[in-house]
Amino acid sequence: MKRSDVLLLGGGGFIGTALANKLAGEGLQVYVLAPNAPPSATNTYFRQGGMDNPELLAKLLSHCGTVIHLASASTPGSSGNHPSLELENLAPSLRLLEALLAYPETHLIFFSSGGTLYGNPQRLPVHEDDPVTPLSYHGAGKAALEAFLHAFRARGQNVTILRPSNAYGPGQALKSGFGLIRTLLEHARCGTPLDIWGDGENVRDFIYIDDITEACARFVALPQDNGTYNLGSGRRYSINQVRRIVEQVAGVGLKTAYHPAREIDVRAVVLDISRIEARLSWKPGISLDEGVRRTWEWLREA
Repeated sequence: MKRSDVLLLGGGGFIGTALANKLAGEGLQVYVLAPNAPPSATNTYFRQGGMDNPELLAKLLSHCGTVIHLASASTPGSSGNHPSLELENLAPSLRLLEALLAYPETHLIFFSSGGTLYGNPQRLPVHEDDPVTPLSYHGAGKAALEAFLHAFRARGQNVTILRPSNAYGPGQALKSGFGLIRTLLEHARCGTPLDIWGDGENVRDFIYIDDITEACARFVALPQDNGTYNLGSGRRYSINQVRRIVEQVAGVGLKTAYHPAREIDVRAVVLDISRIEARLSWKPGISLDEGVRRTWEWLREA
C-alpha cells in the first residue's frame, strides 16, 4: 500500500460501490471499510467492519492519503421519529476525526446532504453560504457533523464537504421511504400503487450516479482542497414531473394515491452548483430523462 491509496468508509452502499469502481478503474488502490461487501472491482480490497474498530482503522489510515466518508446508519425516514439514531452517525465520525489527528496530511472527503440540510430555503437555487435550517433529524445530524468538520479544518486538516442532491441510477437498492426515482421505477415494474405525500408539486434536484462519482474522483486529485460544495444538477423537477418521466420511459401509467403532506418534507430545494463547476471545470452530463432511461434498462435486466 502507498499514501496514494483511497479509503472508502461505508463504501458498500449505492454511491460507495459506484465510487469504488470509478476510482479503481482510474488505477487507484481502493480499500472499502463497510459492514457488507460491495460488488468486487479490480484493485479494490474489502475490509469488513466500521469506524468503531480502532485497530483496523489505524492500519488503513497509515497507508491511505485520501479518506472518503460515506458511512451513514440512518435516512431521513428511519430517524424521523428516533432522533437518537443520529448518534450512530455522529459518535463513529468523531472517533474518526480523533484517529485522523495522527495523519495531518490526509485529505478527508465527507458526503453531507444537499437535500436535507437547507430545509425550505429562502431562495432557489440555494447557495452553500445560505442558512442551514434542516427539518429532519437526519439533516440536523449532517449539520452537526459539518460543524465538527469546520473545527477540524481549523486545526489544519484538509476537508472537502460535498452536499449531494438526490442521487439515482443503476445499482441503487430499493429502500422504503428513500430514493424517489428508484421507488417510482419499482412501482412501474410491479404495477403497485404509489403513495405521494402532499400534492406532488414538491420540488427536488436529482443527480445521476456517474456525475457524482466523476466529481468526487476529481476531488481525490485535489488533496489540498478545503471547500464545501453543492453537488447536484442545478435543475428543478416536481414529484409529478418525475412521475410523468418515469411513465413515459416505462410505457405504463402509475397508480397514484395522494395523502396529506408531512411536516418533515421539504417543499422545494434546488442546488446552486456554480461553486463546484468553477472549482472542478465540471458539469453534470446526464439529463434526468436519459438517467431514468438508463436506470429503467438496468432494473429490467437485474
